[in-house]
Amino acid sequence: MRSLLVYCLVAFALVPWLPYGTAYETCSASAQQAHCFFEQENSKLRERYHAEYSAAFTYNTNVTEENRQAMIAVYAEGARQNKLLAQTIRAANYAKSEDGNIRRQARMLQELGADVLEPNDYLELKNAISAMQSNYATTTVCSYTNRTNCSLTLEPHIQERLSNSRDPAELAWYWREWYDKAGTPMRDNFAKYVRLTRKAANLNGYRSYADYWVHFYEDATFESQLDATYKALLPFYRQIHGYVRYRLRQHYGPEVVPAEGNIPMHLLGNMWGQSWNEVIDLFTPYPERPFVDVTSEMERQAYSVQKLFELGDQFFQSLGMRALPPTFWNRSVLTRPADREVVCHASAWDFYQDSDVRIKMCTEVNTHYLYVVHHELGHIQYYLQYEQQPAVYRGAPNPGFHEAVGDVIALSVMSAKHLQSINLTSNGTLDEESRINELFKRALSKIVFLPFGYTMDKYRYAVFRGELDESQWNCGFWQMRSEFGGVEPPMARSDKDFDPPAKYHIDADVEYLRYFAAHIFQFQFHKALCRLAGQYAPGDSTRTLDNCDIFGSRRAGDAFKKFLSAGNSRHWKEVLEEFTGETEMDPAALLEYFDPLYQWLKRENKRLGVPLGWEDTNKIPSNCCGAFST
Repeated sequence: MRSLLVYCLVAFALVPWLPYGTAYETCSASAQQAHCFFEQENSKLRERYHAEYSAAFTYNTNVTEENRQAMIAVYAEGARQNKLLAQTIRAANYAKSEDGNIRRQARMLQELGADVLEPNDYLELKNAISAMQSNYATTTVCSYTNRTNCSLTLEPHIQERLSNSRDPAELAWYWREWYDKAGTPMRDNFAKYVRLTRKAANLNGYRSYADYWVHFYEDATFESQLDATYKALLPFYRQIHGYVRYRLRQHYGPEVVPAEGNIPMHLLGNMWGQSWNEVIDLFTPYPERPFVDVTSEMERQAYSVQKLFELGDQFFQSLGMRALPPTFWNRSVLTRPADREVVCHASAWDFYQDSDVRIKMCTEVNTHYLYVVHHELGHIQYYLQYEQQPAVYRGAPNPGFHEAVGDVIALSVMSAKHLQSINLTSNGTLDEESRINELFKRALSKIVFLPFGYTMDKYRYAVFRGELDESQWNCGFWQMRSEFGGVEPPMARSDKDFDPPAKYHIDADVEYLRYFAAHIFQFQFHKALCRLAGQYAPGDSTRTLDNCDIFGSRRAGDAFKKFLSAGNSRHWKEVLEEFTGETEMDPAALLEYFDPLYQWLKRENKRLGVPLGWEDTNKIPSNCCGAFST
């Protein structure tokens, strides 16, 4: 590497007077010169990424118009430089190099995304996206009990009521307040976003922005695999859905919850109905068996936010992985500041310089955040492990991998075995009824999420591909939520409403299939790591997937480090096969993990006479659109 670097420096020093791109035209004659070119450009790319993420972090941790405009300006300059780089790569024909590494870098750097747009269009798109983000970050709603107090934020105020109130009218109030204010005002910005991303996709050679998103999976059949995976999981989800609807109907009565229809989503403890475990007290399988009360135990032990992150750091270090660098503790924003608006949605950041990695989130001390902290630290560890890769390869080869990495660690952390090891519970082994309770609680986030995650991008694919007329954008969204997940809004929604931007990832232009894929991949990763750690053996009731803790296993850690350190330098199927022995997204490990619960639900639903399935929602106009295909 040193000799190549010296060669590069000498070669480029000979032609300092040539304009951008000209000095590199001679590189195509030599593989070594091609490597020189990409080494130089990756160095510049790191600098651009550092500037962009620095500006974005400043905005996200201090939401002001000045910071928003400064962020957009930095991104605009980065887009200009990226476009010039792509032109140079195409002119040199690097994408047809005999060197596979050069071809891969060339192909990835020629993919410009929104950067391909003309400056005015680019600025209009970035302004539309950041305006939606700003609205989401600053939306407040009025109190149900004191309508003059309109300062309530999503976290912690609204979420606290969704979790703890059992008054359907109060829950519907907060649901409507949020969707009316976080969603509907953003219709025009969303329309600009759709128009300009379609234009960018076409300029990049894709039929639609949906096809542009799907290409990151480097598999022409991945969208059909998504559909097949959803169908494979649907029988399990229908059992959960039917059981929850039955128990909710027992609690709220037939005037609130239908016997065979969609579940009103405001009753489910989450603004988007993507997880239902906040209200598990309404439908716990064995209510006489108390759950492990991690939150109360953390409070009793006077846990701090710092302690949560220290626990996560210790977990990764126990696997032989990197400790959090000092700058993480100095530069992260781990709690909500009192003096300014911030985007509280949890996120991990790589600044592409000197191991500068950070987290931004409004952490609280409870079970939920114990999980989220480990999830976000999974992103951080991924950043640190592939840090030595060229900038173009500093990412995951499959978008779902990044999200799965944090979750796979959290699966160990939340096991009874691990919670006992860190003194958050006294019992590391569960009896069968308690095991069903815990599996059910996890399924209310892991399995329940899947139809939601599936819908988020199936909806946007339909919008991006022009399969939904703009007049159908809102009713089509709820048609999908009903068709694929059996949930509906608490009141009728019309085309005067516009509800999709009430979800952060839609505002922020975040592709969402990655989360669906991550919920599958994490169990594949978990099974492989548990086997390496000696924590899992098929048919052994003492070594099951749902009570596996890989803490302290250097063998598992070494395999994990190798997997992570590859970054995006190779096709995801290659690194997945090395890590797990598999080459496809496969729900088999997830279904094995939850199988005891699945069998219990089938027996219990049959015993109770619980109806399964649902009809289309009646909360939207009946002439909205037909059924969507899977």
